[in-house]
Amino acid sequence: MYLYRICSWLKHRFTAWNTGGEGVHSPYLFEWVRMVMSDKNAYYRWDEIEACRRQMLANRREVDYVDYGSASQHLKDGKKYVSQKKMVSDIARGSLARAKYAQMLYRLVNWLGHQLRESDRGLTIVELGTSLGITTAYLASADARDRVLTYEGCKDVASLASKFWSSLGINNISCRVGCIDAANLYRDLPCLDLAFVDANHTYEATWLYFDVLAGKVHEKSVIVIDDIHHSTEMEKAWHAICADERVTTTIDLYQMGLVFFDKRYWRRNYRMRL
Repeated sequence: MYLYRICSWLKHRFTAWNTGGEGVHSPYLFEWVRMVMSDKNAYYRWDEIEACRRQMLANRREVDYVDYGSASQHLKDGKKYVSQKKMVSDIARGSLARAKYAQMLYRLVNWLGHQLRESDRGLTIVELGTSLGITTAYLASADARDRVLTYEGCKDVASLASKFWSSLGINNISCRVGCIDAANLYRDLPCLDLAFVDANHTYEATWLYFDVLAGKVHEKSVIVIDDIHHSTEMEKAWHAICADERVTTTIDLYQMGLVFFDKRYWRRNYRMRL
């Protein structure tokens, strides 16, 4: 697995590019690259969120950690899971998105907001895989009118995330605890503006999540899949998503893949560096 990740990273490194939007054929996607990918401005909540990240990385408190992801080895009530004691610092080190990617998601929310917000209507944002809530905080901080619905399998981890959001005064997040159920997810969503998928890292689960979410999108919606090169299964899921008829354009950032449905965009798969 380690050798596979090195090879996939080297392949991406030598084939990806980022020229500030040049080479992107669609003028609408060119604007996205300039406003989201190339924006170097820092926003006021970022320092507070990153200070909390540093506290989590230093927190040696142990919690009961339940993993419904691809490392699962046991069965309980028909659901795969792993339950163990784990330090908060280890969870933070292993599962939190790097700052530059989380901050890109913040800019993405801003960009979508400028296009979609009408009067007091905020965006509908979904996150599958809360972890300690760092990425959730970035998604929710751009505008208090946005509604962020996030799903986390582990009760103790979700509790820590909720306390973190409260400490920052972020009140527009709803957290659902437990194994993600596709039928409930579909019912929970009247529509979808942005989704961030960082949950079960298997082909079957990733494709299922995408298929459910894609049933709720509109033309300007964006779905972001994390860890698309995490394993051969995740790469298989990413290639299937890129080939889906509902998708117009995809962008492979190596760590994350972005999926667009806007018919104004040319049908193409881009590979870029953030």
